[in-house]
Amino acid sequence: MIEDYGQSGDNMADRRQLFVEMRAQDLDSIRLSTYRTACKLRFVQKKCNLHLVDIWNVIEAFRENGINTMDLNADLSVARLEVVLSTIFYQLNKRMPTTHQITVEHSISLLLNFLLAAYDPEGHGKISVFVVKMALATMCGGKILDKLRYIFSQISDSTGIMAYPQFDQFLREVLKLPMAVFEGPSFGYTEQASRTCFAQQKKVSLNTFLDTLMSDPPPQCLVWLPLMHRLANVENVFHPVECSYCHTESMMGFRYRCQQCHNYQLCQDCFWRGHASGSHSNQHQMKEYTSWKSPAKKLSHALSKSLSCASSREPLHPMFPEMPEKPLNLAHIVSNHQDEEHSLIARYAARLAADAAVRYCVYVIFIAHNAICVPCQKPVIDEKKVEILQEIQRLRLQHEEASQPPPDRGQQNPTLLAELRLLRQRKDELEQRMSTLQESRRELMVQLEQLMMLLKTQGPGSPRSSPSHTISRPIPTPIHSDSAGTTPTHTPQDSLMGVGGDVQEAFAQGPRRNLRNDLLIAADSITNTMSSLVKELNSGKNKQEPDKTCMVRPGWKKKEAYCVF
Repeated sequence: MIEDYGQSGDNMADRRQLFVEMRAQDLDSIRLSTYRTACKLRFVQKKCNLHLVDIWNVIEAFRENGINTMDLNADLSVARLEVVLSTIFYQLNKRMPTTHQITVEHSISLLLNFLLAAYDPEGHGKISVFVVKMALATMCGGKILDKLRYIFSQISDSTGIMAYPQFDQFLREVLKLPMAVFEGPSFGYTEQASRTCFAQQKKVSLNTFLDTLMSDPPPQCLVWLPLMHRLANVENVFHPVECSYCHTESMMGFRYRCQQCHNYQLCQDCFWRGHASGSHSNQHQMKEYTSWKSPAKKLSHALSKSLSCASSREPLHPMFPEMPEKPLNLAHIVSNHQDEEHSLIARYAARLAADAAVRYCVYVIFIAHNAICVPCQKPVIDEKKVEILQEIQRLRLQHEEASQPPPDRGQQNPTLLAELRLLRQRKDELEQRMSTLQESRRELMVQLEQLMMLLKTQGPGSPRSSPSHTISRPIPTPIHSDSAGTTPTHTPQDSLMGVGGDVQEAFAQGPRRNLRNDLLIAADSITNTMSSLVKELNSGKNKQEPDKTCMVRPGWKKKEAYCVF
């Protein structure tokens, strides 16, 4: 059971501990209220690890918990708010490396207690959806431009024009954050605040809204908001300059230079606390620096600025269209895996509800696709647990069987069975024919290998070789038999076993040198040469017709055969 955060002693202790640690930072000694407020809220932001979360992560958490579709004036219970914060920080830990993991429970407790202290001091146990959106959008990290765009989307109408009542409500709620860190006298809400921000504009669009809140200076009631972002940007900025008061050899963060005293510079701690020395006074005008430039860079920048015809000042923000874009409807996009889990749990819950003997209720809370069951009355005994686990297993098996495709009913059809047998018989015949053709092909390869050996052993200087008698003719293209069916496109590896490397290379598949025609042409040349040699040897002995062996390649006609004498 989720505890009542308004009455829990542990949570009150966490809330007090947060403010005790903030006072230990001695932030109240900062003399300017703007810097004091920004520093305190920045401390709370970092303490709750909200500086690691941007507005897009917050929007995703709203979407996962259905907050984006709720009415802005609807109330969220403390338990529902805790679920939203849990989603934010658990997703943050998934994005962080293992060496930078945060303590999720501690961050949730600190942020939840801070929000309750700011927006539910009476302990009612509920906060409106609008308050949650505005508070988290203001306190999270990321770019101020993205945050202001999201805030404007919540306070504008369908035509992209800001509604003054919604902006007034935004100021009323967001100014409770300075009040929560005891800066209410400086930045409290007044009824004239909304009108003083946009005194001249009757219709405020997104670009006008951004121009006003990101200007220098911004509206007085919100001057601490952009300063909090500037604090985050300069925390690690290094200035190799000595402070004129504390004589620190280097500065981190902001750097302040007096506009009257020559080369008088202060670090941010000395300036914030009003320290001064020599002829310098706190009444002198000071210029704030957020970066360090060497004298050479300053000179080059001044020269480039003086030589440039166009203005070098960058705009505060890009220009956005006046009409807002229609949001995408993602309601139909649901994970199939999540559907299966929800369906299984729903079916099991229905069976439990039908069982009158079970007298307990189950709260099912989906956090990161996990179901957490919390009994209300009494724990279930071990036998009941075993029974529940068996029932879940049975339902899971039943679900898997229902997901299987239906069995093939064609096995009961005799006509289909007969056709299948004929197809198998035809397949066996084709395989047998294929094997016979492959064996014939291998025998031809062996004969060609023998011819190649004769070609290699017969050198070019042999007295019996007669180049004039060598005739090269084109090799006829073999005609395939119709009874062989389709010729296989790939030759099995064992069909060339026992054949020499030259023949294997000639008939192998792949991007190799094509020796097949060369081997066949060489075979014809050897045949003609051997025929001439035999005729020369037998010309003076007898006129008997020599024996000859005719070789016919499979698929050739008789006139395409060649003979070896």
